[in-house]
Amino acid sequence: MPQEPQQESHLPAPSQAVYGISVAADLAGIGVQTLRLYERHGLLTPARSEGGTRRYSSDDIARLRRITTLAAAGVNLAGIGRILDLEDANATLHSDNDRLRDDNTALRDDNDALRDDNTALRESGGFRTEAAG
Repeated sequence: MPQEPQQESHLPAPSQAVYGISVAADLAGIGVQTLRLYERHGLLTPARSEGGTRRYSSDDIARLRRITTLAAAGVNLAGIGRILDLEDANATLHSDNDRLRDDNTALRDDNDALRDDNTALRESGGFRTEAAG
């Protein structure tokens, strides 16, 4: 069966800042002034173009939606900031844990291979435990 050609995605990467402030506000379902308020309180730091214009990524839009969900639940801006900080720290810890787990697995595999090599050398007589004299 012939393979269909793969289509390249024309969507920006989640971290690529492409949306202007009014589009970002619309996508998040909030007003531009509310978005600026969130920025002033440090809940969101958009990228800036060379001319200084705010540019928002899909990740920023997701963060804005999280902020609006928390605000709708009655959490004040300081509380939202703390929750977001903890969520970010938790995500970092999970990522670090995954990386360490992978490193541990690789080290265990290396250790097993070295142990196998050591055993093979001992069994072949090619490994001497006392100094030659």
